[in-house]
Amino acid sequence: MQVKDVLIAPGNGAFFYDDQEAIRSGATQDGLIYVGSPTTPGFKTIRIPASSLSVGLVLGSDTVVWGDMMSVQYSGAGGRDPLFDTDQTSAITSRVVVPRLLDVDASRYLDACAKVFEPFEHKRLPLAIEYGVSQALLRAAAHLQRKTMAEIICEEFDLPLPTRRVPIYCQSGDAREINVDKMILKAVDVLPHGLINSRQKFGVDGETFMEFVKWVATRTREIGRPGYHPVLHFDVYGWIGLEIGLEPQSIADFICRVADIVPDFSLNIECPADFGFTQAQIENYAKIVSILDNRGSRARIVVDERCNTLEDIRLFAEAKAAHFIQIKTPDVGSMADTARAVLLCKANKVGAYVGGSCTETDLSAQASVHVSVATQADMMLAKPGMGVDEAFSIVGNEQNRLMAMLNRRRTQNENVG
Repeated sequence: MQVKDVLIAPGNGAFFYDDQEAIRSGATQDGLIYVGSPTTPGFKTIRIPASSLSVGLVLGSDTVVWGDMMSVQYSGAGGRDPLFDTDQTSAITSRVVVPRLLDVDASRYLDACAKVFEPFEHKRLPLAIEYGVSQALLRAAAHLQRKTMAEIICEEFDLPLPTRRVPIYCQSGDAREINVDKMILKAVDVLPHGLINSRQKFGVDGETFMEFVKWVATRTREIGRPGYHPVLHFDVYGWIGLEIGLEPQSIADFICRVADIVPDFSLNIECPADFGFTQAQIENYAKIVSILDNRGSRARIVVDERCNTLEDIRLFAEAKAAHFIQIKTPDVGSMADTARAVLLCKANKVGAYVGGSCTETDLSAQASVHVSVATQADMMLAKPGMGVDEAFSIVGNEQNRLMAMLNRRRTQNENVG
């Protein structure tokens, strides 16, 4: 059950790392690039091709199982880890993590994670390392026990075998209209994200955003198949607060106006405002949630910025400071902590959304599927990339394959019983 060797290979993320602060400050787009100077430490340009780092565990049979490390698109913003550096990450992995990996029982997932991710020099390991290595360890345990990764999570957390798929949420990127059409034609469960990340896209008093919301609803009715009724989910990157102001009452009033223009749809609003630090975010989001609930609004608040680690998620969940919490997998770190985060949300009756980033890879997306299904999250992100087709097929196909395997396992167990 030991790891014989560890391989490290550089790779690409599926999109780009972007300097959120520079974009918020008014950087203009020229094709795919942003014009102007970066403001977030680590960025040499506002948009940088996403990089990743693969870690491979060589097991006793010479089978190699892999996991991928990377950061999220808006690294260094909203309290997140700095921009991913392949060379630095490779050096820490080789020097600190590899010796630990060679000394654990890879068949015992949570025990292995606990030992490998012990603090180094009194600091937590970079979250990107936790993320990638925990994927590899999960695949190792699954291989050694001849089970799916989802079954390993179920066993480790004493969960029943799941029977239900997890609704999938797609994100549009800047090609909003074309990608919305793709989502509707493919009957995506939750759509479209919208990438409302600038004043131009939000508009004066939010008028441009509200027109887009109205168009998405109309387009869904126009080209969607009969009976198709997705949840509408828009990420506004704090622009309600930036444009309308940071008073919770005013933010809630605006969100209610948005909900009123699409009365036949459930509406999720992600990151309505950024209050600058975690405690302020919790206090003010709790007020917004309370106002919406007291009004009986169908709108739901989704928290992203300032809610990164498992501890952050616990604080938001216990304070009821969101209707849904995005568990942004590379920011949480270990996949084991993603599982814990879902269960923590459920215990506090808050929606669990296993998210992540367009900068991820096929391997990290597939591992996220297994954790999402095992813990029965309320929704999960189609990832990686911004093209819809690729991400929806990677996540959707992995879910379908997993459910087929779990159904077979369930039948076997019933026959034995």
